[in-house]
Amino acid sequence: MPVIITLIIAIFLILISWTWNNLGNIDKTKKIITIVISLIVIAIITLIVFNISKSSVNYKSEEEVSAVRVVLVTLFTFVNGLVIMPSIAKTLNKINNKEITKEQAGKRFLIAIAVFVIVLIIECGYLTSIQNGILDIYHSAKK
Repeated sequence: MPVIITLIIAIFLILISWTWNNLGNIDKTKKIITIVISLIVIAIITLIVFNISKSSVNYKSEEEVSAVRVVLVTLFTFVNGLVIMPSIAKTLNKINNKEITKEQAGKRFLIAIAVFVIVLIIECGYLTSIQNGILDIYHSAKK
């Protein structure tokens, strides 16, 4: 578990610093609000993907579901954030600097969202596999 926590913290720090940097010269308060809102939205989406993938996993108790959910949703929220947040931040900065038009930004956002949806589809299957693996390890350790 310490390895997972260390990994989550490292990914979190990378995500925040990368996104912060890509937001460029946008006001610090707006940067913080953008990052917090983005993380909340991505966490909700990740939780939905987890719940979809959970449907084909045979949990024996709600306690198991809860423990696995906390770890995987936290980890994958930050991984998913790495996929989309820096690119959206860079586009927001370009809009702020008037380097691109809102129409160009809209196209970039659509491409980022399309890539993110593809990642989520792949992730759904991957999360099912991870959950089954975690449960196999957990149940074999209990024996």
